Amino acid sequence: MIRKIIHIDEGKCNGCGLCASACHEGAIDIIDGKAKLVRENFCDGFGDCLPNCPTGAITFEEREAPAYDEQAVKKAQEAKKMEEMKHMHHEGGCPGSRMMQFEHSEEETAPVFSGKPVSRLAQWPCQIKLVPTEAPFFDGAKLLIAADCTAYAYANMHEDFMKSKITIIGCPKLDAVDYSEKLTEIIKNNDIKSVTIVRMEVPCCGGLQRAAEIALRNSGKFIPWQVVTISRDGQILD
Repeated sequence: MIRKIIHIDEGKCNGCGLCASACHEGAIDIIDGKAKLVRENFCDGFGDCLPNCPTGAITFEEREAPAYDEQAVKKAQEAKKMEEMKHMHHEGGCPGSRMMQFEHSEEETAPVFSGKPVSRLAQWPCQIKLVPTEAPFFDGAKLLIAADCTAYAYANMHEDFMKSKITIIGCPKLDAVDYSEKLTEIIKNNDIKSVTIVRMEVPCCGGLQRAAEIALRNSGKFIPWQVVTISRDGQILD
């Protein structure tokens, strides 16, 4: 189709990259020190890149070009956002949510050797709201989805439930969110081997269980799973 699209004069381009940054659709890349329109179907023809070019290298032209593909642009933007989030967890962002994986030696995790209880938390972060949807520690993981209060009510939480699992925690009442969408992405996008849901007997914990069940169903995978309910005085009810 014939439509309006940008033209980049490489002779004038100084490779500053301002146009690529200004193009929210991601149609422009800097290649070999020059700006290039590498995805014609990402260019909407509105010219957000024009005012940012200090050398006047970008103009409009009308020519044969593929139609603007809004869906492809949105998909690419989402993928870029996910990559940036993963990078933030690996390299920067809030230090409190920076992604870490813990490798405990057998000596460190043997209560008989240490004479003291030991942590079985295998990764950081562990809050559902903070954990990335894709991470190396999810690969081949047995996933524990636990309500916040369970670790305080049940005395042997680390040894009986967290050991050899990746633990993520949340409280649907305090967070006031539906975890199902994020849990779906975690289960769908990673090689999860099993799911254990540990909740309190109180009604609000039903939201966590429902979110996990919806996620398992929506992931399209058949994964072994179980629900364990803890009473308010710290007993296993089922």
